[in-house]
Amino acid sequence: MNMVEKILARASGRKVVEPGDVVVAQVDLMVMHDLSSNFVMKVLETEMENASIQDPSRIAFVFDHNFSPATELAAETLAAVRRFAARHGICNVFDSGTGSVHHCIVESGLWAPGQVIIGCDSHTPFYGALGVFATGVGNNSMAALGFAHSQAWFRVPETMQVVFHGETRPGVGARDIAQHMVGQIGEDGAIYKAVEYAGPYTEALSMEDRVLFPLMSIDIGAKCGYVNPDEKTRAYAHSVSRRKDFKMVSNDPGTKHNQVVEIDVSRLGPQVACPPTVGNVKPVEEAAGVPVNVAEVGGSTGGRLCDIRQLAMVFKNRRVHPGVRLQVVPASRSIYRAALDEGLIETLVEAGANIFPPSAGSNQALNMGALAEDEVMISNQARNFPGRNGHAKARHYLGSALTVAASALNGRITDPRELDPELTAS
Repeated sequence: MNMVEKILARASGRKVVEPGDVVVAQVDLMVMHDLSSNFVMKVLETEMENASIQDPSRIAFVFDHNFSPATELAAETLAAVRRFAARHGICNVFDSGTGSVHHCIVESGLWAPGQVIIGCDSHTPFYGALGVFATGVGNNSMAALGFAHSQAWFRVPETMQVVFHGETRPGVGARDIAQHMVGQIGEDGAIYKAVEYAGPYTEALSMEDRVLFPLMSIDIGAKCGYVNPDEKTRAYAHSVSRRKDFKMVSNDPGTKHNQVVEIDVSRLGPQVACPPTVGNVKPVEEAAGVPVNVAEVGGSTGGRLCDIRQLAMVFKNRRVHPGVRLQVVPASRSIYRAALDEGLIETLVEAGANIFPPSAGSNQALNMGALAEDEVMISNQARNFPGRNGHAKARHYLGSALTVAASALNGRITDPRELDPELTAS
């Protein structure tokens, strides 16, 4: 069995499972941001008579979308979720300004390898880089099975393996490789499959970069994604997870895959996902020159410390283009503090950037950062669907932090390889 099959077998009390089996599994952690926690709360209290929560310690709320409510209605929604949490003994509540949901959960240490984690967010497969089976579920399933019974049901997925070979060129990072993968496989190329990200390139990545691949699994239609756990996974879990007695599981030798996709990263340059979808991926040269109004580093796929470091490196002793609003969104409070300690925030403020609280940033434009009809944005957020960040006719491009930085510097979508060589060497 592979990692996913082993975890689902353990969680459902079976010795063996196979693709196509339907299992009811015990869930270790249920993760929701402020929007989904509100919906699940309403299902439990208004549609399920005399319902109760089986184990509140397995539930976590992170307020990252409405992190600074702009309306009375939004403020009341957050207040209602806070009251719900207090009423039901849910102690894992990460309130506004703590950061982006999955980054907060990882840093909190509530997870451990070998677990089953579900969330009402399509990017929940994020934790697959940590030796976890993780996937998104609907609000009703979360309330009826998750909250009430600490369980979820799954059809065991077939597994596709994506093998990455080679070494990247200067100016090309993990985000570029992950975006290329989405474009190559297609938005419906892995429907309800588990996707294993493998190969020497993947194994060499930091944990910070590894998570990008399972996180983007939903963009190819996958049920989940994972990196087969190794000693790097074990060391990271021991340093971050609160659970030190975890049992990490990995693929059996000779594990079979339903499909294998090979990608040579040494052949790739920087990539940009162009409007209107995440799958419309092109080499940056094909989008270069498009004028930009807003640039943002942040969201569930951005705002990492390595992203902010790259941004500050580009803007040291430089200014943001006068026609661009550069928005910087640390993914967590600890990342914000580290960026302050390293002087990165000072560098970016002096360059003319706007610093958002740790959060999901302008994702879905619930608090700030909305786009007007004729505006163009480039970011390293996760999505670029029409209307997601403001007006439905606004255009949103996705790229690496380095591509966002180069574009904010020049006022147009820019190939980061146009920057000074020392800025793209790492």
